[in-house]
Amino acid sequence: MAQGVASMTGLRGSSLAVFTPVGNTRVGVTRTGLVVRAQQGESETSRRAVLGLIATGLASVSFVQAVLADAKPIKLGPPPPPSGGLPGTENSDEARDLDLPLKNRFFLQPLSPTEAAARAKESAQEILNVKGLIDKKAWPYVQNDLRLKSEYLRFDLNTIIASKSKDEKKQLKDLTGKLFQDMADLDHAAKIKSSADAEKSYAAAASSLNDVLSKLG
Repeated sequence: MAQGVASMTGLRGSSLAVFTPVGNTRVGVTRTGLVVRAQQGESETSRRAVLGLIATGLASVSFVQAVLADAKPIKLGPPPPPSGGLPGTENSDEARDLDLPLKNRFFLQPLSPTEAAARAKESAQEILNVKGLIDKKAWPYVQNDLRLKSEYLRFDLNTIIASKSKDEKKQLKDLTGKLFQDMADLDHAAKIKSSADAEKSYAAAASSLNDVLSKLG
């Protein structure tokens, strides 16, 4: 009958021994060392097998202890600096509210009105460059470039408008309103893949861009 794991505790002087049956052999650990007791009828082969298993276990424990003793502590430094630092990346570590529409997400670094005007001119030039994509009828690329650069332009124009006087604000708002409507018409023309509508809307958007840029100085 298979014998379950059991233990027997005994006191001999100041030593505490716990014995556990392993096959026909009882293996015990005391404060003074390891004790292996063979039961009646145990074969020499069984005894040696048990001793071999125990020796392997003790060797493994000794190896782990030696490795842990030689282990060097890992020094933890301060957290890494923010990834911002390059122009336009100072807020790159800020969380983004992805549920908001693209135009309402704060993903551009605010600039001074003068710097915003310079970046607006760059965005305007890249918007004008979609003419080559229109000629190639590369409609998805027309839409992607137009939407990306129009949001840069919108952000910077809002910065510029906020710095103007009351009369200048109204004039610029009217011009930018017409500009973004023309670009929306161009986006729709690219969506329906109409070359005729795209050419017409592009001409209107280019004219509106020139009107806005002329007010930026």
